[in-house]
Amino acid sequence: MVPADLTKQQTAVLGWWEGQQRDLPWRQTRDPWEVLVCEVMAQQTQLARVADRWRPFLERFPTPAALAEAPASEAVRWWSGLGYNRRALALHRAAVAIVRDHAGRLPADLDALLALPGIGPYTARAVLAFAFEDDHGIVDTNTARVLARWEGRRLRAKEMQEAADRAVPAGRAWAWNQAMLDLGATVCARRIPRCHECPVSSTCAWARAGHPTPDPADGSAGVSGGQSKFKGSDRQGRGRLVEALRSGPVARADIAATMGWPDDGDRAERVAATLIADGLATLSRNAFELSR
Repeated sequence: MVPADLTKQQTAVLGWWEGQQRDLPWRQTRDPWEVLVCEVMAQQTQLARVADRWRPFLERFPTPAALAEAPASEAVRWWSGLGYNRRALALHRAAVAIVRDHAGRLPADLDALLALPGIGPYTARAVLAFAFEDDHGIVDTNTARVLARWEGRRLRAKEMQEAADRAVPAGRAWAWNQAMLDLGATVCARRIPRCHECPVSSTCAWARAGHPTPDPADGSAGVSGGQSKFKGSDRQGRGRLVEALRSGPVARADIAATMGWPDDGDRAERVAATLIADGLATLSRNAFELSR
């Protein structure tokens, strides 16, 4: 039930969410490590892919200590299918720091979370809101789009975070942030917002003004501008090589074909070098392999 001591906007959003919430497996946990793994996986990745990989990864690495004790290459192997493999290395480094500095338990403190390798403002606040149920507003592309349109203007980073924090009903951070994520993902969409389905369109400044251009979400802090084309990109070639390396070393002479560019060895060498620079791979005896 929605408590009575909420603003009209808060009541409308939470009431809408009670009947519209998405069934996502990580919403059944309050374990900080499980929440952190989910949030890192979900960065720039479709939730359907995260849902397939989240539980198997946690079965292999059920605690920060389990990941910290494994080689980094093992984390990358279990990241298969998620893309952006540097996130696996960042999560491994964070696990090492959690074991070293916090006795293997995620801290329930914003500054301490932000000090962990690879943990930014969104991820730190998501852990606090979804694991510890602390009153923090989270800012990702979906929630930021909703907030900018509500305000009817482009918001800078500080303004956006303040707006997110201000909107959270006291003691309801978990439900509120989940509701905001779902509202942005399913109703307040980037290209074609479904304002006729929105529970708060009557209090949305942008909707009440008749949806003038430019959209206040465009250029607002936290709102992504969309990803570049993947097919044929360097990212695709990197991903193909990392996927091959999960099975074992790849000879230097074979990387161009492995990456899908059999006639462009120079490009393959250039992109493979970025894997070394990022700490994902090493080159030894004319063969690439995952970093250990």
